[in-house]
Amino acid sequence: MTERELSKRVELDATPEQVWEAISTGPGISAWFVPHQVEPRAGGTVEQSYGSGYATSGRVTAWEPGRRFAYGSFQAPEDGRPDYAFEFLVEGRDGGGTVLRFVQSGFLDGSDWDGEYDSFDAGWDLFFHNLAQYLAHFAGRPVVNVVTMGYATGVDAATAWPVLYRGLGLTGPPAVGDEVTLRPDGPEPITGVVDVANAEFLGVRSAHGLHRIGAEGGAGCGVSAYHYFYGGDIDGDIDGAAATAAWQDWLTGLFPSAAPVAAP
Repeated sequence: MTERELSKRVELDATPEQVWEAISTGPGISAWFVPHQVEPRAGGTVEQSYGSGYATSGRVTAWEPGRRFAYGSFQAPEDGRPDYAFEFLVEGRDGGGTVLRFVQSGFLDGSDWDGEYDSFDAGWDLFFHNLAQYLAHFAGRPVVNVVTMGYATGVDAATAWPVLYRGLGLTGPPAVGDEVTLRPDGPEPITGVVDVANAEFLGVRSAHGLHRIGAEGGAGCGVSAYHYFYGGDIDGDIDGAAATAAWQDWLTGLFPSAAPVAAP
């Protein structure tokens, strides 16, 4: 069975130095993706937390400061599973700004893996949009992450979204550019501008952060709530553990079958 790659090209209105910091360091990656720890050297460890107890780790396979960062798994996965690897290339852009090139390799060819490929494709589009928003509006600020997710059995995304909208105090799907206030039962309300609105994700940019709600999949879908709270003294304003618990309870309250994803 052959492999295929997923590639992205992202133009960013930031310096190469800013982009390198954001894609190769633990605090930088945490500000737009999920919480990370990175040992900045070839052979170093990369640790990732996707929320609700699900974490992964890998090894740095390329470390060229300012230019190239890559990592992959510590060991080959079980037979029949993809062996993913990730590469980021930073290039200065003529006239200013930066081009970020990204490749995820290791996908197995064949229709059985189309859903996983499509899920990663949509996910990276969201996260690279987060990166652009972070660099444009919150660059250099520390982040408090709130990362929650679950798997709702017997529910597809089309069924999940009306439940999510009602749970957020919305009458229906908003459009990009709309000003909204999210009023979930439990977590603090959030007021901001919609910057993502598609079949997989709803995103709102507030004065202090980025807020993403997701529903993906067919008969049994992943539901998620990711938040990035930024600010110079944000640690004193946001209790990350309490906010994470509140948003996880919110998800489970809407979808009782959506127990937190367990660590492998």
